[in-house]
Amino acid sequence: MPTISKKGQLMPQSPIRKLVPFAEQAVKEGKSIYYLNIGQPDIKTPDIALQAVKDSNIEVLAYSRSEGSEIYRQKISAYYKKHDIHVSHNDIIVTTGGSEALLFAFGSIMDVDDEIIIPEPFYANYNGFSTASGVNVVPVISKIEDNFALPPIEEFEKLITPKTKAILICNPGNPTGYLYSKEEIQKLAAIVKKHDLFLIADEVYREFAYDGNTHYSVMQEAGLDEYAIMIDSVSKRYSMCGARIGCLVSKNKSVIQTALKFAQARLSPPTLAQIASEAALETPQSYFDDVIEEYVDRRNILISELQKIDGVKVAKPKGAFYCIAELPVKNSDDFAQWLLEDFDVDGETVMVAPAGGFYSTPGVGLNQIRIAYVLKKESLIKAVNVLKEALKVYKD
Repeated sequence: MPTISKKGQLMPQSPIRKLVPFAEQAVKEGKSIYYLNIGQPDIKTPDIALQAVKDSNIEVLAYSRSEGSEIYRQKISAYYKKHDIHVSHNDIIVTTGGSEALLFAFGSIMDVDDEIIIPEPFYANYNGFSTASGVNVVPVISKIEDNFALPPIEEFEKLITPKTKAILICNPGNPTGYLYSKEEIQKLAAIVKKHDLFLIADEVYREFAYDGNTHYSVMQEAGLDEYAIMIDSVSKRYSMCGARIGCLVSKNKSVIQTALKFAQARLSPPTLAQIASEAALETPQSYFDDVIEEYVDRRNILISELQKIDGVKVAKPKGAFYCIAELPVKNSDDFAQWLLEDFDVDGETVMVAPAGGFYSTPGVGLNQIRIAYVLKKESLIKAVNVLKEALKVYKD
């Protein structure tokens, strides 16, 4: 009988999506679910983006260039300039979501059995991308007690070996909401230059920085032209997850030339979605001001309500729209499944993402969950109440 590849067997399930069958069954049984498991914003997509697709007069939906439309890349370059990021359109490759940009980056700079250092907890699919690329994740653990701040640089240096090729961060962070300071970026810059490594920064949540904090990009740091690779996407910025448009950005010409070969192998990014994404760049600042105000309110309510529950520990996010909560349970996978299968409050229950899948260190984060505060404030209050009542009766 034919067998599945070892790589396929090792590919991890998504902690964000693996409970979907249980949620679907719960809905069939008449339950209403508050979906806190996935970063799908409920914010309306800008009309200008949707209208651009409706108004397009395309008669043949053709391939675009493998690196993406030149006009779109020029407009992305202009957008970055407004954020003090100075890159040419030739430094940009448009991808099918930020996910493909990460896969292109991994493929361009690492060989099988090379190593990449990632502060954990981290976006769960980094595990999947690494497995698909034959690359080994070397985690450096950040802790909820420290609000998931960057671990001391000494912790990174202890992990560097001849196989180490890169450090990867998500800024602001998924799943922690942690926002790296300029000083922390500079510390990382010093270490990658010292050890001749790449610094990959997943910056898809750039706009979502709170409490007067500002986002500092790796592309703003002087002296990193040959070291920095930025990953970006329209998914969260414009609430356009279904467009599947992202990009890889680097001033390192060898990286871009190599990534372009991967881009050519998959032909091109989606044409209609690029039209929508290009139009979205004209979204007024007032849209983001309103969105950020809404997310700050949601965050504050969520954290406040969680802190009222005995035995729950939660870190306060500085950006993005996620937080990690530590629960008085032994295994959040079991708890999350139980919520969907066996528990409700007046017909309502909650779907969360078990946080163990956001670590690569075995046994870490088993009593944690990731919450995406992408629901209206009233729904968040009700959802946390369901969690509170569930914890009162749940037995490990």
